[in-house]
Amino acid sequence: MRSTLAFIFAFFVSGLAFSQSAPTERTLHDSWTFKQADDSTWLPATVPGCIHTDLMDNGLIEDPYYRLNERKVQWVDKKDWVYQSTFEISSEEFQRQHHELRFEGLDTYASVYVNDSLVLQSNNMHRTYTVDVKDHLIEGSNTLRILLESPIKKGLELYDALDYTLPVSANDQAEIGEVPDGKRVNVFTRKAAYHYGWDWGPRLVTSGIWRPVTLVSWDDFRITDFQVSYAFDGPVYLQAYIQVESSIENATVLLELQLNDSVIMTSKNRLLKGMQTLKVPFIIHNPDYWWPNGMGDQVFYNAKVKLQRKDLIITENQVFGLRSIELIANSSMSQPNFYFRVNDIPTFAKGVNYIPQDIFLPRVKHKDYERILKAAADANMNMIRVWGGGVYEDDRFYELCDSLGLMVWQDFMFACAMYPGDDAFLENVKQEAIDNFERLRKHTSVALWCGNNEILAAWKRWDWELTAIDNQSPEIAERIWQAYDTLFHHILPKIIYSYNSGSDFGWNNPQANYWASSPSAEEGIPEEYDKGDTHYWGVWWGKEPFENFNTKISSFMSEYGFQSFPEYSSFQKFAEGQDKDMYSEVMKSHQRSSIGNATIEEYMKREFRKPIGFDDLLYMSQLLQADGIQTGIEAHRRNKDKCMGSLYWQLNDCWPGASWSGIDYYGRWKALHYKVKEAFAPVIVSHEFVDGDLLITIVSDRMDAFDGELEVVLSEFKDIERILSWSQVVNMDANSTKTVMRIPSAELPKGKDQRYTYLQLKLYEKIGIVSKKNVYFLPFKNLVLPRPELEFTAANDKSNLLYLTVTSKNFAKGVHVTCNSPYNFSDNFFDLPINGSKTITLKLDPDTDIAALIKSIELRSLWSSRR
Repeated sequence: MRSTLAFIFAFFVSGLAFSQSAPTERTLHDSWTFKQADDSTWLPATVPGCIHTDLMDNGLIEDPYYRLNERKVQWVDKKDWVYQSTFEISSEEFQRQHHELRFEGLDTYASVYVNDSLVLQSNNMHRTYTVDVKDHLIEGSNTLRILLESPIKKGLELYDALDYTLPVSANDQAEIGEVPDGKRVNVFTRKAAYHYGWDWGPRLVTSGIWRPVTLVSWDDFRITDFQVSYAFDGPVYLQAYIQVESSIENATVLLELQLNDSVIMTSKNRLLKGMQTLKVPFIIHNPDYWWPNGMGDQVFYNAKVKLQRKDLIITENQVFGLRSIELIANSSMSQPNFYFRVNDIPTFAKGVNYIPQDIFLPRVKHKDYERILKAAADANMNMIRVWGGGVYEDDRFYELCDSLGLMVWQDFMFACAMYPGDDAFLENVKQEAIDNFERLRKHTSVALWCGNNEILAAWKRWDWELTAIDNQSPEIAERIWQAYDTLFHHILPKIIYSYNSGSDFGWNNPQANYWASSPSAEEGIPEEYDKGDTHYWGVWWGKEPFENFNTKISSFMSEYGFQSFPEYSSFQKFAEGQDKDMYSEVMKSHQRSSIGNATIEEYMKREFRKPIGFDDLLYMSQLLQADGIQTGIEAHRRNKDKCMGSLYWQLNDCWPGASWSGIDYYGRWKALHYKVKEAFAPVIVSHEFVDGDLLITIVSDRMDAFDGELEVVLSEFKDIERILSWSQVVNMDANSTKTVMRIPSAELPKGKDQRYTYLQLKLYEKIGIVSKKNVYFLPFKNLVLPRPELEFTAANDKSNLLYLTVTSKNFAKGVHVTCNSPYNFSDNFFDLPINGSKTITLKLDPDTDIAALIKSIELRSLWSSRR
């Protein structure tokens, strides 16, 4: 790394007293028990955890994800629960000057007692609470007890106390939850909204200690925060911020700042009693930048601060990348007028919307984050939108986004509802926003903070405002809007900018972008296609054809999607044989879209013949979804002169069932995720029909020029591989799109010939084919597809991979390979031409029975799945 460091200036005040003991942190996760508040039986509990998983572990309820069990556990959220644990304080530990309890996640209405003394009352799942417990601890055994009150009962109290009604979407499934009078209470409680139900998930309203509980002990002084902020002006100007809390005065300490293990400054300092911030400016010349996935490397710097007196050393460090990410949102510009400029380069956002990976959040482990986010990066994505009806994710989520080059569009946790505007609620939200902004601002990947999901659209476009005026009064409607305006146009943006490290230097912090609502044209102005960001749901909710993706193109498409079912092996994990019908009670229960299964069926009838069996139905729904969303992604990328972002809905699931996901709850890649990987590749060949002519466009996101050759081959599904062909040399500028060929309709098949033929588009460069796709002239139900005669061979060369080669005698559409492995194949749901061959790989565990695995392999294609 060719970086030279220059220390500019350091100014410190006050001093620091000597302490022999460094701060310690001890998690209190052992020896927990729980009980229903009005019961006397204590049972073992897991912390972090939640009430539903503890009830399951003790055999008191069945898995709510299985069949219709969700309906049997709606009583759980109407009860109060008590959790209790004991922990030891040694004589030496007891002598320490300060003891605090830190609760990173209390869900949600919690009263915390230490040795029968009430030390904390909380009402926000999204906040971190820290409480001084020094005066409440005793030497020896201590008791920690937490009363968790029913979020439904508390919500009803707040609902009934309000003298008007707040508009709330039907995603709060109050009827399923057996809430009196169907009252939708989720907006009153600062809790993950999706717990109350959504149109892709169940209603399971949890309580519990869902993130760590930590005992923090310290003497004399400690570092409470350390971060590095920066701005660009040729070299990079940086400033280290060291927040120190001291309980004594006038003791000298040595401060040392390192960057990548090189000391860049040392100084002696004194600290005043209380909290203070030390600032150390410095410069990096010739910096190495952090780049999003596909644009370059993710380079990181490691800053470390050390405070020392004699043999006591206290350290903190921050790993950070240097990058500038600016949201360009200027509605007065011609398109594109909403995009992200990364390190001065306009960047097309290729990505997806993310929801929590489970209703029961403590079940999501680091390996689950690694699996799902690596899958996103492997599919050539560079942006993840953390949607506003879930939670601010675990630190591990953002660390992985940093290392994988996935920019994060971070919603604040507000979605599809109007919210209260009283002082207590707004202050609670303010502290929530501060907690999470301060925690996440250190992450290189966080590109944007967005106020809410779809609330402005609901108020202005879904007639919520008019309904409030008509059913209540203009004055009440104004009160509701003022609460919205205060929260999203004043409180949240003020936090983003006032807590922006570097603002005291007048720096334009490249880490602080804010957008009030998604979708919107600008602050307070609902979505428009030629400005701001858009959620396009004409496909799906509007029943519009997939072809409309080619014309419904906005400045930035932050939501659009189409549903499918999980594959048959996943279905078998949550259902039984008698449930094998799209309209069985179990399948309907695991479909939460109000138009769900019927809409999949309607679109399927447009494209396919009737599936032979239930497993064929599941498979064909995935082909349908994949082809539709691929059409959308390619349309957005072809039109990057006006559209600079494509974030489809959605990456993952929180329980098993039908949804818009590309990866199902059990980690199986659907056809969608494989097609997304192709559609988001750095260079793609794409097409559309315009007035009967075929237009072929090349899209390149590469940072350098692309030179290659396009070949178009007209083929039959059987017998003749090459009827006619066209070719074209392709020369592309960096980061550009170009229509390179137009084939007039007169040169394309007509009438019956369209039933037997298709086009192969292949884009070559020196290394071989970089992109390919097939073009069909009719819906698949009208094509005469022959039996492909699929076969496979498998081999293992003592590596950790199985090599599977699939061959076909005739054309094969959507070849799906399944086996009894928990892993996904490197490719799947692919097409094969006449005499086609494709080799894919599968990860193997060291103890895999390879012979049994190979015996379990099955092949399917569209030909074998339709009547």
